[in-house]
Amino acid sequence: MNFLIRNTIIILLTSVFVFACTSNTIYKKPADLIPKKQMVNLLTDMYLANAATNVKTKKLERNLDYMPLVYEKYGIDSLRFQTSNVYYMSRIDDYEAIYKKVEARLQYMLDTTHAAKKLKDSLYLSKKKELSIEKKDFPKNKIPLTEKKPKQLDLEQE
Repeated sequence: MNFLIRNTIIILLTSVFVFACTSNTIYKKPADLIPKKQMVNLLTDMYLANAATNVKTKKLERNLDYMPLVYEKYGIDSLRFQTSNVYYMSRIDDYEAIYKKVEARLQYMLDTTHAAKKLKDSLYLSKKKELSIEKKDFPKNKIPLTEKKPKQLDLEQE
């Protein structure tokens, strides 16, 4: 009987704790709210800037912070982004719609990049195949340059 009471109390306290921690707070719309369309563009660029921090530059530099450039591009500061982001996070349906658009845009960029790389690789392989010289292309009495054997010095005659 004690086991049943103890488990019931634990489940009750856990459920009270979980429900007490959830927040249904919807923040007041900030005066300088970033529009949804611009927020999609901003978040897309932020993901790209964040991913680019680990990529080496031409000067072989790493760990550069590109976020200030993103803020500058959109004419905002980090505080304005933060207040807009918190507002949209409190409205989960809006935030989910924004993130779906960001995800779709990033996936499109990835697919486009893969397609361009595949095309470039196929063109490279095609050109390489055209440039490759086969033995049958040479007359029978001439040896291709790649098959010439180096002259051997005859040291015994000297």
